Amino acid sequence: MRVLVVEDHAEVAELVGRALAKDGHDVVLARSITEAEARLDSEVFACLVVDIGLPDGDGLSFCAALRARGIAVPILVLTAQAQVSMRVRGLDAGADDYLPKPFAVAELRARVRALGRRAPETRASGTRVGDAEVDLVGRRATIADVEVPLTAKEWEILAFLVARRGRLVPRGDLVDGVWNGAEGAEGSLEVLVARIRKKLGGSAVRTVRGEGYVID
Repeated sequence: MRVLVVEDHAEVAELVGRALAKDGHDVVLARSITEAEARLDSEVFACLVVDIGLPDGDGLSFCAALRARGIAVPILVLTAQAQVSMRVRGLDAGADDYLPKPFAVAELRARVRALGRRAPETRASGTRVGDAEVDLVGRRATIADVEVPLTAKEWEILAFLVARRGRLVPRGDLVDGVWNGAEGAEGSLEVLVARIRKKLGGSAVRTVRGEGYVID
C-alpha cells in the first residue's frame, strides 16, 4: 500500500522508509505539513505516519485538520513524548495509533500492517453512492467490482459529503473544508462534483440550486 511519512528528521525518515519498504509498501516522504498537504492534494495514500514535531506546525493539529476535511485515511503518530496525556491528545486529534520514540523497527512495521488491515473490514461494509460501492478508509470506489479512479481532491469532496449524508452541505462549507476557504475554489468545486457524478453515476450527488449538495 502507499504510505505517506511526514517526518522532518532525515535519519528517522530514512529509517522509517526503509523499514516499511521491506513489507512492500510504496513509501513517499514529506518533510513538512506544507509538503504533506501538497502530496495529499494530488495523490492517494492508504496510511499516514506523522511526527508530532514538524518545522511548520504541530502534527496533531495536522491530524485534526485532515479529519475535519473528511479524510479518513489511517494515521500513525510518532513522537518523543511518551506521556499518557500526549497519547490521549493524539488519539483525540484523530490519530488511529501512537508510537513513542525511540521505537523498535519491528513494532513500527507491525503497527502499519495493522492499520492497513482496517481497510478491508471497512470495504466489506462500505457505503453506496450512486452506482458505486465506496470505501472511504481504503479510498477505493468500485462499480461491479471494477475500481473507479478518483483524484485526491475528488476523494476529499466525496468523503466530506458522505460524512454528512442526508444533510444539505452548503458550497461554502465544502470550500472551507476542502480548500481552506481559498478564493475562487467554487468554480473548481462545481467541476469536480460533475466529475464525481460522471464517475459514480448521475444520482451520486444531488445539487440543491443556489445552496449546495446532498448525498441521499
